[in-house]
Amino acid sequence: MNLGVRWTLHGDGRTPAPGAVVRPDERLSWPRTAGLGAQHVVAMFGASFVAPVLMGLDPNLAIMMSGVATMIFLLATRGRVPSYLGCSLSFVGVAATIRAGGGDSATVTGAVFVVGVALFLSGLAVQRFGARIIHAAMPPIVTGAVVMLIGFNLAPVTATTYWPQDQWTALLVMLFTGLAVVCLRGFFSRIAIFLGLLFGYLLSWVLDRVFGKINSPMGGGTAVDHWRLDLSGVAKADWVGLPSFHAPAFEWSAILVALPVVIALIAENAGHVKAVGEMTGDPLDDKLGTAIAADGAASMLSTAVGGPPNTTYSENIGVMAATRVYSTAAYWAAAVFALLFGLCPKFGAIVAAIPGGVLGGITVILYGMIGLLGAQIWINAKVDLRNPLNLVPAAAGIVIGVGGVELKITDDFELGGIALGTIVVITGYHVLRAFAPAHMKTEEPLLDSGTSSYDSESAADPAAPGEGNGRDGSAGKREPGDRD
Repeated sequence: MNLGVRWTLHGDGRTPAPGAVVRPDERLSWPRTAGLGAQHVVAMFGASFVAPVLMGLDPNLAIMMSGVATMIFLLATRGRVPSYLGCSLSFVGVAATIRAGGGDSATVTGAVFVVGVALFLSGLAVQRFGARIIHAAMPPIVTGAVVMLIGFNLAPVTATTYWPQDQWTALLVMLFTGLAVVCLRGFFSRIAIFLGLLFGYLLSWVLDRVFGKINSPMGGGTAVDHWRLDLSGVAKADWVGLPSFHAPAFEWSAILVALPVVIALIAENAGHVKAVGEMTGDPLDDKLGTAIAADGAASMLSTAVGGPPNTTYSENIGVMAATRVYSTAAYWAAAVFALLFGLCPKFGAIVAAIPGGVLGGITVILYGMIGLLGAQIWINAKVDLRNPLNLVPAAAGIVIGVGGVELKITDDFELGGIALGTIVVITGYHVLRAFAPAHMKTEEPLLDSGTSSYDSESAADPAAPGEGNGRDGSAGKREPGDRD
């Protein structure tokens, strides 16, 4: 039984050939793979610590369960979808609403557990009826817009939380990381993000020794005097310790508040799988249902013990885009590291001590890469943005998602950001399509090229018209050993 846990060595295992990529079923040498895994852990650490804190949940448990969730995801997708599952930021607003209504941590995790169930069932439906039902709802114009708004929605986090803490450190880290990505060669160019973090850590320590404390806002708050690099929490933290567990509690009012987020999660997963497929050159429509179901199952397990929900992490897409290493072995290494780090409060304190200015410089590059993957989907699918049917819903949804526009439904529930932007793109496209003149609808097929290649009919007749997976509909499904 193929579980996707066997990899062939890429070249000599040290330096990939110029222009080559390390595919999901390949790996570099184990020390280099471990280093890439560490980079993935660092990339997801910030959000995976911040999100549970904002939700009032244990961040160490979040890190540990993110490792478990990633393992579940990689096994379920048989190693074809390189992804890291970290704490979902989509639920931060939901948790705040539930707590404002008198709910506690158990009520929050209970509501989110039900969302995990809904996501799992949605994945099974996609598995049963094929990726066609997702692509019928989300053609390239929609998936590209969703990927773009997911990435650019993170921009305010950089602008208001990280960058203002130390703008000059952020600028220097951004420049160093950009130079590392472009100018370094071999393995070091592929861990440029991690090197940028190390550079920023050291730079902050030096600036503290030379200039003393800095006066700036901490985490978007008021300006105060503080050290750029504060290691006081590291000394207080234990070396080994279990996170805190609790059982979920179920209340209908909280469940109804949380359920609409499943729409955003399906869109996030679809956009993620689409983006990974574009990056690796491997069409992954046949794994879309499995990926959604695996995400739901992982979220159910995490929330069952008191942890936050998990989702495919856009931060790690940015790391893959920068390194061009798509090996799932690196994600297994990251999952093991996360599992161990979740049991080590002291290491969590070290990573949590990374200065905000450093994260500002790194996230400027990472979040931008994520958003521009949406544009890459449009380019590869030859989406015509001169067509108002494509332009209007994408424009409206992206502005809503990036700007954090909110729609108040009731006194206790409102939609905003990624969730509202996604709904506007999807519903807007199909409503406009229903009323659009015929000439607007004939310029682009409703389904992605290659979507139907995973149906049983096309499996029996691979030469059927329009059922290739290439961008011109001519190529068949890639084999693991194929090269660009």
